[in-house]
Amino acid sequence: MSLDNTNKHENYEILNLIGYGLSKFDMDFVREFGFITKQEFFLYLVKIDIAKTVGTVKNRQDLFDPFFDNARKGWWQKGNTYIHRKILIDSLFGSEDCKSYTSVVKLYLYKKINSIETIDINSISPILKSKFKQLQDTGKAAELFFMKNYQSIQEFNNAFLEDARTFGDGYDFQVDVQEKAFLAEIKGVKSTYGSIRLTNKEFLKAQEYRNDYVLVVVSSLEDVPKFSIIFDPVSKINFKRNIIVQRQITFNSESLPW
Repeated sequence: MSLDNTNKHENYEILNLIGYGLSKFDMDFVREFGFITKQEFFLYLVKIDIAKTVGTVKNRQDLFDPFFDNARKGWWQKGNTYIHRKILIDSLFGSEDCKSYTSVVKLYLYKKINSIETIDINSISPILKSKFKQLQDTGKAAELFFMKNYQSIQEFNNAFLEDARTFGDGYDFQVDVQEKAFLAEIKGVKSTYGSIRLTNKEFLKAQEYRNDYVLVVVSSLEDVPKFSIIFDPVSKINFKRNIIVQRQITFNSESLPW
């Protein structure tokens, strides 16, 4: 969880989706919106206040161009500085064709501006809608960045990573460094300032393992991510205990022969 103060563009996420679509699918992406030229499409995005200028959209395409074999160099001089943005979108929509991918972008626009002439919400598959929700999860973006770059952390150089996220046992990964095993919990912050939250299970696990429990905060997710590494976080960070009572609703069937 994060409580961010950020000066990034308010349409940062949708601009990334659009830049990715333009770089990967080129004019096929534009035509899915009913436009003949990119200039018409760019002007439309300015008209609906997704971008301030045509240059804003062009810059976002330039950012993704080096990562696709499309004969355009884009911002090649920046190397892999922004590849984490492509990796996040790839993880959710990399296997989608142009039409399916465009429907996700249209869904985002529909949510943003409440109406868009070329979208039928009912035509979008449930799983694409679920992936759409995941795109806005800073935790997922942070985990992906950690998985791709954890060996750049000095303490984890040449380490072996074991994914523990599905276990729900208070940590995300076990990081094996020679004969030593660390439990790593990954948190994401969009900017360079914000709070993070530990669940009760995560806090208790951190208390149990102390110096073998590592909080990895991936900050600046909306620009160039960086790591902050805190061993024994419950001793080094002031956490305030909050009690949240949630009501869970279930639906039980009658007893039936099976």
